[in-house]
Amino acid sequence: MSEMQQPGNTIEPHVVEAGRGWDWIVSGFALFKKQPGIWVLIFIVLAVICILVSMVPLIGSLANILLIQIFAGGLMLGCKALDTSNELEVGHLFAGFQRSTNSLVLLGVLAIVGWIVVLTPGLLIVGGGSFLGALHGGLPGVATFGLSFVLAALVVLALSVPLYMALWFAPALIVFHNLEPVAALKASFAACLRNIVPFLVYGVVIMLLSVVAAIPFGLGFLVLGPVIIASIYTAYRDIFFTA
Repeated sequence: MSEMQQPGNTIEPHVVEAGRGWDWIVSGFALFKKQPGIWVLIFIVLAVICILVSMVPLIGSLANILLIQIFAGGLMLGCKALDTSNELEVGHLFAGFQRSTNSLVLLGVLAIVGWIVVLTPGLLIVGGGSFLGALHGGLPGVATFGLSFVLAALVVLALSVPLYMALWFAPALIVFHNLEPVAALKASFAACLRNIVPFLVYGVVIMLLSVVAAIPFGLGFLVLGPVIIASIYTAYRDIFFTA
C-alpha cells in the first residue's frame, strides 16, 4: 500500500475490491506485530475498564456505550502513530479524552440513542410474547415465548447492522477530520454501504477467526481483539484515502 495522505485532505469514501476485506485483517495483524505486548496490555486494560463500568447499577451498560466511542477515537490515534512512527502507548487508549473529546462524547450519546432505538422493538416483541405465552399456558405458551424471542433477536440483528455501519468509522473521522458527529455517522454509513462486498468478506473471516480464538479458553481474543481494532484503522485508511 502506498503512503496514505495526511488526514483532512478528503473524507469522500471510495469503493475498493472485495479482497480488500481480507487485506484489512492482514494489515491489522501487521500493525499488531509491531508492538504485540503493548497491544495485549491495551486490550486487557480496555476489557477490565468495560467490565468494571458494566457492574455499575442502571447506568453501567449505557456508560460503556459512550466510553467505547471515546476509547475508539484514542485507539485510532494510536494506530496512526504506530503506522507512521512505530510508537504505540497505553496512553493512546485515553487520547480521546484529550482530543476531539466533546465530539466523541456526543457520538457516544448518539450511540446510546441508537442502541435504545434498536433494542426497543426487541423488548416489545419479547414482552408481548411473554404476555401471550402466559395467557396460553403450557407448551403452547412456551412455544409462543420461544418464537417471540427468536423474532426479537432477528429484528434486533437487522436493526443493529445499519447502526454498526454508521459507528464503524465515526471515531476515526472525528479525530482525523474534525467532523461533527452526525456528519461522521453519515460518512461512515456511506463508506460501509459502498463497500458492502468487502465488508461481507471481512465479516465472514472475522467470524471464523472468532471461533478459532475461542478454542483456547478465549485467550485467542488477546490477539484477535487488537487485530480487529487495528483493522478498523486499516480499512479507514484504505477507503478514505486514494492509493
